[in-house]
Amino acid sequence: MQSVLPELVALLSDVVPRLARIIVFIAVGVFAANVAVAFGLIRYVAGLAGWLTRPANLPDEVGTAILTTAASTTAGYATLAEYRESGLLDDRATLVAVTINTFFGFVQHVFTFYIPVLIPILGTTTGVVYVSARAGIALAITVTGVLAGGLLLSERNVDRSALADVDASGPDADDRTRRERVRDAAEKSRSTLRRIVPRLAAVYTLVIALVTYYDVEGLTSAAEPITGVLGLPGAAVPVIAVYTLDTVAGAVTLAGTEAGVFTTRTAVASLLIGGILSFAVSTFRRSIPFQYGIWGAEFGTKVIAVNTALKIVFISLTVALLLAPVW
Repeated sequence: MQSVLPELVALLSDVVPRLARIIVFIAVGVFAANVAVAFGLIRYVAGLAGWLTRPANLPDEVGTAILTTAASTTAGYATLAEYRESGLLDDRATLVAVTINTFFGFVQHVFTFYIPVLIPILGTTTGVVYVSARAGIALAITVTGVLAGGLLLSERNVDRSALADVDASGPDADDRTRRERVRDAAEKSRSTLRRIVPRLAAVYTLVIALVTYYDVEGLTSAAEPITGVLGLPGAAVPVIAVYTLDTVAGAVTLAGTEAGVFTTRTAVASLLIGGILSFAVSTFRRSIPFQYGIWGAEFGTKVIAVNTALKIVFISLTVALLLAPVW
């Protein structure tokens, strides 16, 4: 017991300051993000949506749903579902609108998760490059939707007479006072921190202990032939495996590796590969319940298939670009 206690004290003396610093950054970032959302910052970004609907041969009113998605994914999808059910959009037009929605759904997570949570864990350079890569992927999918609408949609896919039967006025005006908005932002921040911090503390401590007391390189050496083909270090295997199951835990695993093991490119590529593999988990955990609840099983399956296929294609292209030996 006496021999274990000094090691435990040494481990905690290493973990606690780093963990405290990360938690402070996360707490400040999450609160700032929720305040920005409460005061409508995201709506200014989402205002660009109207410029995308006309080249895609979609009614301007569809921009309302895209705007709503930036503030609430559920509300945005529900608005599109109403447009489809009313007959304003047929299935093909709805799939195009869902695809265009991708970047604006991502915008919300930039402010509420990627910037305040992931960047403090990954560090500024790796974090910014990773978030930028994910933003580029989301934007590429949105642009693909615009191009697909321009090529595949016409007046036959849109029944503008159905507008009389739907509410296209957009989200209700927010009549909360400034104090109420800040208070609501603080409450949402507390809820987020209660969910993230205990898991982050446990995983971070476990990862540091593993790196400190075990031969991680020896544990991952068997995967060297696979990772070597991609130009990734063997340490990428546990990062990818953990990220597949949990985004925050995967980021912590990467952050806990010894300095110099990963370059910025290989670190970001490892996280993106983990993102590809995580689709299998997230589809059953989140996508099926959510999409089936919004659209029903038949059309919900189509939405999941289109979303997943496009993400896999563009993430794979991004990984290939990151690992290309020409730069």
